[in-house]
Amino acid sequence: MDEIESILLVEDNENDRMFMRHAFKKTNFPWKVQELHDGEEAIAYLIGNDPYSDRSKFPLPAVMLLDLNMPKKNGFEVLGWVRAQEAFKRLAIIILTASRRSDDVKQAYSLGVNSFLVKPATIEKLVQMVGCLRDWLHMNQVASLNDAVRK
Repeated sequence: MDEIESILLVEDNENDRMFMRHAFKKTNFPWKVQELHDGEEAIAYLIGNDPYSDRSKFPLPAVMLLDLNMPKKNGFEVLGWVRAQEAFKRLAIIILTASRRSDDVKQAYSLGVNSFLVKPATIEKLVQMVGCLRDWLHMNQVASLNDAVRK
């Protein structure tokens, strides 16, 4: 594959982003990770609006890790928007949240999420989770978004 394999981390909490950076580094995560702070940034990134128009710097992701509780647009709003866009229907979306509410799980799957993960309570468990994600991505075939977006 000649495309850059990248993952989009959409998380408003700086501490959680810091823990994720640590986990990605600790697991030798091989993909480029783009960090965004809220749902509006996520949508702007996917559309390619400024400042995300340069796809060599901001490639379309193969996977999005999406928090639920964020300012501006929450994870459910982003998920609903993404699934309504023909070009992004193939994007693998994983909810990564502190919520254990069964209603949140049901709503996320109703909107088309691919997986729902609860943030672990310890950094060791987070590293283990990111290691599992890395291994899954190594074995899994992801659909390119570039062809769909060009049409």
